[in-house]
Amino acid sequence: MAYEVVIGLEAHAQLLTASKMFCGCSTAFGAVPNTQTCPVCLGMPGVLPVINQKAVEFAIRTGLALNCTIAPTNRFARKNYFYPDLPKGYQISQYELPICQDGWVEIGQNGTAKRIRIRRAHLEEDAGKNLHTGIAGASHVDLNRAGTPLLEIVTKPDMRSPDEAVAYLKKLRDILVYLEVCDGNMEEGSLRCEPNLSLRPAGSKEFGTKVELKNINSFKFAKAAMEYEIKRQTKVLDEGGKIVQETRLWDTEKGETVVMRSKEEAHDYRYFPDPDLVPLRITTETVEEVRKTLPELPEAMHKRFMEEYGLPEYDADVLTSAKELAKFFEDTVKAQAEATSLAVKELGKETSNWVMVELIGLLNKGKPGKDGLAEPLSISQSPVSPKELADLLLMKRKGDISGTIGKTVLEEMFSTRLGWTLPPGKQAISQPLPDQPRVYPSVDQIVQSRALLQVSDEGALEKIIDEVMAKNPQQLAQYRGGKEQVFGFFVGQVMKASGGKANPTKVNELLKRKLAG
Repeated sequence: MAYEVVIGLEAHAQLLTASKMFCGCSTAFGAVPNTQTCPVCLGMPGVLPVINQKAVEFAIRTGLALNCTIAPTNRFARKNYFYPDLPKGYQISQYELPICQDGWVEIGQNGTAKRIRIRRAHLEEDAGKNLHTGIAGASHVDLNRAGTPLLEIVTKPDMRSPDEAVAYLKKLRDILVYLEVCDGNMEEGSLRCEPNLSLRPAGSKEFGTKVELKNINSFKFAKAAMEYEIKRQTKVLDEGGKIVQETRLWDTEKGETVVMRSKEEAHDYRYFPDPDLVPLRITTETVEEVRKTLPELPEAMHKRFMEEYGLPEYDADVLTSAKELAKFFEDTVKAQAEATSLAVKELGKETSNWVMVELIGLLNKGKPGKDGLAEPLSISQSPVSPKELADLLLMKRKGDISGTIGKTVLEEMFSTRLGWTLPPGKQAISQPLPDQPRVYPSVDQIVQSRALLQVSDEGALEKIIDEVMAKNPQQLAQYRGGKEQVFGFFVGQVMKASGGKANPTKVNELLKRKLAG
C-alpha cells in the first residue's frame, strides 16, 4: 500500500536572556555543574517565581516574525510529572492561553512556496540535565539549565516529507538567529526539535497514529531519524501491525529510533494554572513597541540582495543563510563603493564570488586545534576583515593585481594569521610588522613587498611575448596556419613567464597583434 507521510514539528528555542525564566540565576553555558542555581530554580518550599520581562519581549518578537497573533491575556500553568532533573515535580509552562497563536512560515521546496502553519508558541522553563556517561553505576543531575527560558514553537501537521521538515527547521533557525533571540546552536541544546510523524493511506483524510521523536540535535540527524521512522512504520503497517503512540529516541550510533516511553496525553500531565503567577496581560502598545525593533528578516534580505546588488537567487540564498555572512558581504561591497564612484550593483556579483568561493573556502580549511585537526571557522572568526577584502578587490579592479595574485595574497593572509603549516618550499609573504606582533601588513604592503603588482607596461609585456614566440616556433606556425585554439597556449605561456603578474587584458590584446605577424 502507498502511504502519505504527515509531519508536525515541536521546536524548543532557548532564549538569549542573561537570567533564567523565573529567577536571577545566570543562563551562561558551560559552568561547573550546579553552580548557577538558587532556591527558586531548585524548587525549595516557599519560594515565589517572578516572570522574566526580557523573555516575554523575545517571545513577542518571535511571534511577530512568525506572523502570529499575540494574545492580550496569557497565563502560566504547572505541567506535572516526575523526573530527576525536575526538582519541583512540575514544569512551569503555558497550556490553555499561550502567548503566540496561529502563525505561519513559508518554505521553498522544488521551486514552489509552501506555507507551514504555526499552531502556537509558548513560554516555559527548561529542566535540568541528567548525566549518565563517565559515572560508574550512577547518574548525576546538573541543575544549571533548570529554569532557563524556552520558547516552544509547535506547527500543525503540514509537512509531507523529511526534506520539507528540515527546510522548515532551517528557516525557523535562521529567523531566530536574525532576531537575536536564540543562537540556534543545536549541539549545545539551545535549539532542539521533536518531529511528530505518522503515516496514512494515500488519499486518506484521517491522520494515522503519530510517534514523537526526541534527542535530535542536528539537521542531519533530524532527517535521518524521520527517514528511518518512515521505513519502520511502513514495515509495521505492511505486515498488518499497528503503530503504537509512543516517544522514541534517535540512537546516533545505531542509526535507528528506539522506544523511550509511551506517549502521554495532555491530561496525563494534570495541567492547572500556576497559583503563584497571575495572568500576563500584553497591551497593544507593548506589541507595537516590540514590532518597531524587528530587524530585516532573511526572506526580505534575500529579496533585497537580488534587487540591490544584482545577485542571482543562488548567491542570495548562500549569503543570507547567516546574518554575519550577509553583513560581511554588505560591508565589503560598501567599503568598495565608498572608495570609488561605482554603484553597489556593479560590485555585487564579483564580491559575492570572492566571499562564497575564496573566503568561505579558506574558512573551511579551519584553524589547527590542539589535536592537530582543523575545524572550519565561521565568518565571524575570519582573520581578514571586510575592509581588507575590499582593498584586495579594488586593487584587482584597478588592474594592479590579477585574480590569481589576489587569491595568493588572500591565502597568505590566512596562513600567517592562523598559523597554517605552509607546503615545502613555500615561503610566507606577510609577517607581523616589526615591534608590533599583532599588527599585520595591509594588502598593499604585501603586494609591494613581494613585487606582485600586475605588469601592464606594453614594452615589458612585448618583451615577454617575443621570448615566448621565439621558444615555440611550432605552435606559432600552427596558429598562423589557421589553428586559432593555439592562442590559449600562448596566453598560458606568457602568464607563466611573468609569474602570473601580466595583465590578462593587455596580454590578449598584444598577443593578437603580435601573432598576426
